[in-house]
Amino acid sequence: MQSLFGNVLILVGINLYFGESMSTRILSLDEVEELVVKALLGSGTLLESAQSMGKAVRAAERDGIRSHGLLYVPTYCQHVLCGKVDGNAMPEVIKSRLSSIQVDAKTGFAHPAIDIGFKEMLSSVELNGCVGITIKNSYNCGVLGFHVERLAELGLLGIGFTNSPASIAPFGGKKAVIGTNPFAIAIPEKTGGIKFVIDQSASVVAKSEILMRAREKTNIPEGWALDEEGQTTTDPDIALKGSMVPSGGYKGFAMGLFVEVMAAALSGAMLGIEASPFSGELGGPPKTGQCFIAIDPYAFSGGEFFTSIDNLVEAIQSQNGARLPGERRLNNRKIIDLKGVEVEELLIESINSFC
Repeated sequence: MQSLFGNVLILVGINLYFGESMSTRILSLDEVEELVVKALLGSGTLLESAQSMGKAVRAAERDGIRSHGLLYVPTYCQHVLCGKVDGNAMPEVIKSRLSSIQVDAKTGFAHPAIDIGFKEMLSSVELNGCVGITIKNSYNCGVLGFHVERLAELGLLGIGFTNSPASIAPFGGKKAVIGTNPFAIAIPEKTGGIKFVIDQSASVVAKSEILMRAREKTNIPEGWALDEEGQTTTDPDIALKGSMVPSGGYKGFAMGLFVEVMAAALSGAMLGIEASPFSGELGGPPKTGQCFIAIDPYAFSGGEFFTSIDNLVEAIQSQNGARLPGERRLNNRKIIDLKGVEVEELLIESINSFC
């Protein structure tokens, strides 16, 4: 019964996300994290993995990225129960060379595998100035920017790539080959903290935007998606059967292909054309991959790096109306840290059903 109840409330949670008026409750970020950990433990997840996921969901809610926050937790739990992700997986670290670290997530959550890779990386980056980390056989890593920010908080330039199940066709083609495949980079402050973060995918718009319009029975703008024949469409239902349009046309597809090389091919993970969907219960573990590069700026240009970054940021922020990438997330943090997170009661009920 728990599985059926969870599925029903997952659908309710999605409806809530797309604008239904429902009763809500304010949760602190500590309460958000605690709720996630309890639900994942109740679903059969190891404590370390549940705690890692709790921190990531907390960060997503703090930044106002609801699609990867509490809304996704029932799916995480359901996927542990159905075997789409192994909640008991123990990541294995392989350090093949001084500056290269490989992690096998063993079809478990990506987050604990990334955690153990980052921990292994610290001594190497201090010695060598640059370290590469790959993760294979993993699950959805959530907000990619969350992970690279952790590197920037250590004073490192953090770069990340992750692939996903195929949803974008090559420019001029019809069949999806790569996923929305984001990349992210976090720039550290000289005095500690984060200067700015870039986190963007290869598609023009998030797939959730098309899902929302399909539910509302309204057309999508031309240029968002293609039908199964590779022709542009404004019908969201047809778009969901076709493919997403890459951002910047052939350049956007090339960017997504670059991410596929870094996150999947380099790590030995499943390509997007081989990976099962992140949604639903069909297909088994997706076994996708991630790649991270941690760079110590002092190993390459010393303090000149930070001077250049300060000048670059000043050139942007001095312009009226201009803003840095990721600035909206930082503004959300200031508000949500104080006011907490407004969460629909039925979504809380759905998550609690797994506890």
